[in-house]
Amino acid sequence: MANNAFGIDLGTNNIKIYNRNDDNIMIEKNMIAIENKNTLFAYGNSAFEMYEKAPSNIHISYPLSNGVIADIKNMETLVKYFIGDLQKGNTKPSDFFIAVPTDVTEVEKRAFYDLVKGANVKAKKIMVVEKAVADGLGLDIDVKNSQGVLVVNVGYETTEISILSLGGIVLSRLIKVGGMKFDDAIRAAVRREFSLIIGGKTAENVKIALKELEEEGKGAIVYGRDIVTGLPVEREIPTKMVDESLEEHFNTIIDNVKVILERTPPELAADIYRHGIYLTGGASQVNHLAERLATGTGLHVNVAENPLTSVAMGLAKIIKDDNYKSVAYAIEGMSK
Repeated sequence: MANNAFGIDLGTNNIKIYNRNDDNIMIEKNMIAIENKNTLFAYGNSAFEMYEKAPSNIHISYPLSNGVIADIKNMETLVKYFIGDLQKGNTKPSDFFIAVPTDVTEVEKRAFYDLVKGANVKAKKIMVVEKAVADGLGLDIDVKNSQGVLVVNVGYETTEISILSLGGIVLSRLIKVGGMKFDDAIRAAVRREFSLIIGGKTAENVKIALKELEEEGKGAIVYGRDIVTGLPVEREIPTKMVDESLEEHFNTIIDNVKVILERTPPELAADIYRHGIYLTGGASQVNHLAERLATGTGLHVNVAENPLTSVAMGLAKIIKDDNYKSVAYAIEGMSK
C-alpha cells in the first residue's frame, strides 16, 4: 500500500491523526480560533491556550459536538491545516481512514466523509471504520473472531458502549456523559460549597490531578472568582468533595453498561464474563471510574494503556495490515 495514508479519529476535545509516512500519531486539541468572524487566528493546541482568555472579536470553538460534526466549515479548515502540517505543506494524494461513532444517523456518518472530501487534502480514497472496531484493534483485541468483546470508550462529551464480534458491532449505545460533564460537576460543586467560580480548564486540571492528590493526601489548589466579593481568590478543595461530585455521572455510565449487558445474547455474555470490560477513551482515566465500573457490574475491567490514542492505533493497524482491511468500508454511492 502507498505510504501516503492517514487514520483520523475526530474527538470532540482532541483530534488524533495517524500518519503512515512516519508511523506516528499526532494529538492536538480539536479547537479553532476565528478572528472577526472570518480570519483563522489559531488552531489546535495554540487555540486551546487562548480558550476562556480571548477578547470578544476572537471566537474560539470546538467544531464537534457530542461526537458528531456541528460546524463542518471550521472542521474542514482544521483537517486541511493539520494534514498540511503533517505533510510539511506539500499535500500529496493520500488514502484516508476515518473513525465514526456507530450510534449516529446515516446523515451524520456521511458528514465525516464529506468533511475529508471538502478539506482539499487530495483524498484518493476515503474509508470509514466504526469507532468501536478501531478501538478494539487498538486495544490488541482480535475483533475478527467470534468472541464477544465489550468496549466502553469514555470521551469528552460522549461515552460509547459497544459489543463487538466477528469484526462488527452487535450492540452499541452512545450516551451524553463524558469528561466535559465531569468538569461541569466539579465546577458546580466548587461553586456550591465555596461560593467560587472556576473556569473549565481549572476543573479539568483538578480532574487530571485527582489521583495524585489523593495519594499524597493533599487538596486541590484552585484559583477563581469569589461570588460574594467578586474578587479573585485561591482556595484548597478537598479531593473527597470532587470524588462525590463525579459519582452521579459514574452511575449513569454503569447503568447504561448494564442496559447493554441485559440485551446481549447469552453466548456473547459468557465471553464478556470471561474477558471483562475494556475501558478506554481520554476521560476513562478519571480517578475511581475503573473501580466503580468493576464494582457496579461485577466484571473485571481492563484499562487501556494508551486510552487517548486507542482508536488511532486501531486505524494504524487497519492501514498497515491487509488482514484487517475488511473492517473499513466506503460510504454507499460515494466510493470512487
